[in-house]
Amino acid sequence: MKTDIELRSDGMKLLRSQLGLVESERFLALMLREPFDYTRWRQHQWPECTVADLAEKARRLRAE
Repeated sequence: MKTDIELRSDGMKLLRSQLGLVESERFLALMLREPFDYTRWRQHQWPECTVADLAEKARRLRAE
């Protein structure tokens, strides 16, 4: 398991690589500005999917 520092560093690298520096900063500002409940979001994001379904989709995406 990664340390909190490693996880933050990897997360920032991923954001920057996918969004660029400015959009990454905007994304983080949005996340901090708005109340965000991951559990509630997850329940509404893919209501028909189980955790196993999502894990399988993640495995397929990783293999591509």
